[in-house]
Amino acid sequence: MKRLSLTLLICIAFVGVASAHDPGLSTLIVKAADNRLEVSATFSQKDIEALLVLQRGAALEQTNLAQLALEAVRIEQNGKALHPLTHRMGLAGADNVEAQLTFNSDAAGKLTLRSPLIEKLAPGHRQLLSVMDARGQVLAERLLSASIDSADVEIQPAQPSAPETSIRGFVLLGVEHILTGYDHLLFLFALLIVARNFMASLKVITCFTAAHSITLALATFDVVQLPSRIVEPLIAASIVYVSIENLARRGETRGRLALTFAFGLVHGLGFATVLRELGLGSSGSGIALPLLSFNLGVELGQILVGAVLLPLIWKVRQHPIAANRLAPACSLLITAAGTFWLIQRIWCSQS
Repeated sequence: MKRLSLTLLICIAFVGVASAHDPGLSTLIVKAADNRLEVSATFSQKDIEALLVLQRGAALEQTNLAQLALEAVRIEQNGKALHPLTHRMGLAGADNVEAQLTFNSDAAGKLTLRSPLIEKLAPGHRQLLSVMDARGQVLAERLLSASIDSADVEIQPAQPSAPETSIRGFVLLGVEHILTGYDHLLFLFALLIVARNFMASLKVITCFTAAHSITLALATFDVVQLPSRIVEPLIAASIVYVSIENLARRGETRGRLALTFAFGLVHGLGFATVLRELGLGSSGSGIALPLLSFNLGVELGQILVGAVLLPLIWKVRQHPIAANRLAPACSLLITAAGTFWLIQRIWCSQS
């Protein structure tokens, strides 16, 4: 019974987190062309609104945004600070705010790029820095954060460097996203809690992985697109459906693989939101490596969680009384969490 209590506490820990997605993501694109640097920095509108209110008690107005544009990037070339020739900031689409700046620069040399706004945004914020030549060829990519808010890039248009340094960052971003994506984990846990053995668990994880990998790729390449106001409630609904089915069917698992695959497609669209907010897919280049790296990180995170939870579930099942109570008790808690997220996301999408 102590092990059962421990399992229930883990479930309660999942339920206790109210928001499953707040990665804090932005993009910084620097294009070097004709002795000029053209900079575009894109942020979520909610991040900029929160920053203005916190720092200045101001609303999202053009006068406040114009000043904020100057804080979007600092650039040095060969040790000399560059000053923007033009700068502006405004709404870009329904949910984003974009800063655009231009600088005079040399045709080649060492650029030091810094993003001062990162440390002022929510903890854990990440920013994808992409440096391109005049043809749109990616010269370098970096993943910036509050602890690493600058990068040195050598401008050599004749020999553009591949964005290999972004592999580790995107893998870690994938691991972080799944470990903090409590809705994805809770959905997977609701499926595994009634899996009878190792093979059944492996089939569930494989179906989920295959499905979300498909839609993650399709959405990143803009083949399939659904707005987050639709995807996020659907993810919450999938949690509620599976957990209620656990209770209604008393652990019967027939048809679960098809159900897992279908809902996995929806969860893949949720994963794709992360890469889309980073701007991947918008330029048409440099997509494959970040996509594969991010997906690898997601799978590593799933394996890590499974390695912790599955032995615990199987251990509890060795005790008949605890085994009979485990799935119903956990499913009730999962239903509560999924229902809360469903109501919250529907409400937010209409506000």
